Amino acid sequence: MVVLGAGAAGMAAACVAAAEGLRVLLLEKSAHVGGTTAISGGMVWAPNSLDPSGSDSPEQAAAYLDATVPTAAGRDLREAYLAAAPRAIAYLQQHTEVRLQPVPLYPDYYPEARGATSHGRVLEPVPYDARRLGAAFEMVRPPLPEFTLFGGMMIARPDIAHFRSVFRSPKSAFKVARLLAAYAMQRLAHHRGTELVLGNALVARLLQSLLDRSVPIRRNVEVVRLERRGDRIGAVVVRDGSGERAIEARRAVILATGGFSHDAKLREQFLPAPARALSAAVGGATGDGLRLGAATGGRLTRGELGTAYWSPVSHYRDRRGRHVVFPHTVTDRAKPGVIAVNAEGRRFTNEAVSYHQFVTEMLREANAGSAIPARLICDKRFLWKYGLGAIKPMTLRQKPYLAAGYLSQGATLSDLARVISVDPAELKATVERYNHDAGVGVDSEFGRGGDVYQRFLGDSDNQPNPCMAPIETPPFYSIALYPADLGTACGLATNSRAQVLTEDGRPIAGLYACGNDMNSIMQGAYPGPGITIGPALVFAFLAAMHAAGVEN
Repeated sequence: MVVLGAGAAGMAAACVAAAEGLRVLLLEKSAHVGGTTAISGGMVWAPNSLDPSGSDSPEQAAAYLDATVPTAAGRDLREAYLAAAPRAIAYLQQHTEVRLQPVPLYPDYYPEARGATSHGRVLEPVPYDARRLGAAFEMVRPPLPEFTLFGGMMIARPDIAHFRSVFRSPKSAFKVARLLAAYAMQRLAHHRGTELVLGNALVARLLQSLLDRSVPIRRNVEVVRLERRGDRIGAVVVRDGSGERAIEARRAVILATGGFSHDAKLREQFLPAPARALSAAVGGATGDGLRLGAATGGRLTRGELGTAYWSPVSHYRDRRGRHVVFPHTVTDRAKPGVIAVNAEGRRFTNEAVSYHQFVTEMLREANAGSAIPARLICDKRFLWKYGLGAIKPMTLRQKPYLAAGYLSQGATLSDLARVISVDPAELKATVERYNHDAGVGVDSEFGRGGDVYQRFLGDSDNQPNPCMAPIETPPFYSIALYPADLGTACGLATNSRAQVLTEDGRPIAGLYACGNDMNSIMQGAYPGPGITIGPALVFAFLAAMHAAGVEN
């Protein structure tokens, strides 16, 4: 079996196939493995898989998807996903180095919807010691520098609170001191910290599994086309320094190249015009799998509810000339003391909703002319305590960000309004209205902090509303937000075994697609954390098992 793409989907498919006794070859176009998963939070939405409480049920999870993905399109695949997820996760835990654990509290993104839960469905990778990889550690795509400390230290989600409280809590100070000492020791022998968490840990665990089974991984490989052998896809043609050559794939070819986030032509075809300029996905996602599949007769389709998984981003060029694209997923928008305003200086949505929902509000016809870019507004206290975008908490020097045009500053709100070209009187009135609401803990405009998901992203130490605090301590700051994708939701039509389908719905023998090369089973909706990586792992499992001849 030949797998194209070494992101979470491709690596998982290769792991399962190798565990089932197939000879597997994994091809990757870049120098690193991991794809966008490596720079992500690594969350896996997999209901009824590892929930210790047993409070969920397949029926409840199905009800939630029916409520949040309100279309018949893809329902058969969503049903297949819910049925297979517990088996897929159990298989990976038993036969590979993948280790996942339930997050004690992580609400679905629409907690008021029928069937929603606040816990049990979201899994996260168990931290991984990358020293086990030896020299292969360099193969793992590093996380975004903006999400690390001191040039390569990853921070586990539960430890963030300790860093924020380092000067206020002896317990936190001791914890942070231990983490820093461990990191210092790791850097004596390695190019970055070896205690991997989040998506980086998942990728490293998948890589370890492949190495343990001696699966060859060829990087920097260009795939030219797929070829038939009789009535099935049976070969992959690659190009290297010596020309083109065919690699036989007697059992199957699995497409898992990551979608088309960085392909201009496909972005123009499928994405709305205001959201075509920026992507937070890794650069190698250029639609290779989609083109290869379509060239062999596969049907390229789009989600009925959307064409991408969205996140607002801020961006700038740092002092080294690197284009920094920072996804504003969970770090700042819901924290108390920041608002988002449009070109008129008015709030236009609830800042604490999910990143996908926030961008859909930016793209709404009523907002698109004024909310792109949107502007986050905060004060000195907020910037120090929580950070803002790529600016980490407790950053002493704002000058590099001001010089790059990333951060705007004003001694007063009126000064800031003039710097960012919004109406000073309107911005002042907006902040005064928000500050009044923050004082009583009720957002009269948009209900911010009104559900368990929003409060989860806020600051529980801030009462009465974890998502609201006044904006009042000068100077005042702003950064610009733009719509961007975290990954694309249009892909090749498949069946419940991840077989690629033709225009008339017939499976193409020997050809499978998973991850973002497969059309979104959520049809472009985004019901909860990990609804990209979850299906990627599960349909990789289903594809590999079917290719290996194992009944699912």
